Amino acid sequence: MSQAGVWTNRPDGADLGPAEAQVLQVLDTLGVPYEVMEIDPACADTAVFCARYGVPLEHSANALLVASKKEPKRYAACVVLATTQLDVNRRVCGLLGVPRASFATADEMRAVTGMEVGGMTPFALPAGVPLYVDERVATLPWVVVGGGGRRIKIRLAPEVFAKLGAEVVSGLGIEKRGA
Repeated sequence: MSQAGVWTNRPDGADLGPAEAQVLQVLDTLGVPYEVMEIDPACADTAVFCARYGVPLEHSANALLVASKKEPKRYAACVVLATTQLDVNRRVCGLLGVPRASFATADEMRAVTGMEVGGMTPFALPAGVPLYVDERVATLPWVVVGGGGRRIKIRLAPEVFAKLGAEVVSGLGIEKRGA
């Protein structure tokens, strides 16, 4: 494998988990250019990753799974810049058509997506889970997202989200308080 912290076209897969391998397979199927960064799993959380590997927060995006509070559960995957926070109470509830929603728990996220906390990504989502992307993410020349697990991050152009059928949403991410 390549040295941790170096962008490569693709790792050899020896240390990849099943979710990470599936994400790379989806990216290959989409036929989009992307780069993979193999990282220390202890550094997968966004702020730590950006500080350790010199990636600007303004080019790092978080993929988050949101769940409705009431049964039957409805889920949505949302992508927002690391410099913003997801507007669950207004925007996501409105998009899902539910009165209340919250972030899925780590166990729920694993059960629904097969992905690890710190590695959630918009790629390889289960059928029926809508994907919403904040418009600020869509305007960047490149963005870094999780790779399905805590061992890789993916750098690519946000145009790829259109190939996934994502809905670009204004105001999905809101400025963090105190930022």
